[in-house]
Amino acid sequence: MSGLKVSPPVHTVERSGSILDEPIIMAIPKGRLGRGFHDWFTPLGIQPEDDFFDGNSRKLLFRTNINNFRLIRVRSFDVITYVAFAGASLGVVGSDILAEFNSSAVFAPVDLNFGHCRLATAELVEPIPKVAPSSLNGIRVASKYPNLTRAHFHARGVQCECIKLNGAIELAPKLGICPLIVDLVGTGKTLKANGLVDVETILKVSARLVVNRVKFKTASIAHHYWIEKFREIVDAHAHQE
Repeated sequence: MSGLKVSPPVHTVERSGSILDEPIIMAIPKGRLGRGFHDWFTPLGIQPEDDFFDGNSRKLLFRTNINNFRLIRVRSFDVITYVAFAGASLGVVGSDILAEFNSSAVFAPVDLNFGHCRLATAELVEPIPKVAPSSLNGIRVASKYPNLTRAHFHARGVQCECIKLNGAIELAPKLGICPLIVDLVGTGKTLKANGLVDVETILKVSARLVVNRVKFKTASIAHHYWIEKFREIVDAHAHQE
């Protein structure tokens, strides 16, 4: 699937009595995962308004070419909240955030098979020696995933103090805040640039389609239509590989 660039005006699709008339709001995350989702618009038949692709736009709610189908652009960690409280009908989110929230209100029916990376522990390349397993108990670890971090170390019989940071986590070991961090690792270039090396993979991550669990159980025809549309695209892409 190739990237989508929208230049012409959005032409709204109106089909009286169609499933496309039912209101749908879809939450798209900001950042890398959201940009990766742009390739999905063409096969889905969705054409967002131009402002959606404008990095300088302050808008958060966007029209599309499909009548009553809207997009909202929010922070990755907020996608779960909007879907859990039924503010959004559908959402795209990483499986790392799904696991961190572990919300019973959210269901992920489709693995979208993109946005692959890892949630991993990392430490400074220097100094040596490395953090010894025998010295881990009570260790400080910086992460924006406190629940997954504590669960990971608890499973190894280690009590850790998790320091919650929302960004620039790679700085924490350099500034002496903690010897270990837990963060997403893609190519590893950011870790390397900051003198860090990943130690252990906690979770393999990919993008998921999420829906409100109650809405899924009582889903309208429109909800089922879009879920199946996503499944068809995933299956078609898998057969091409």
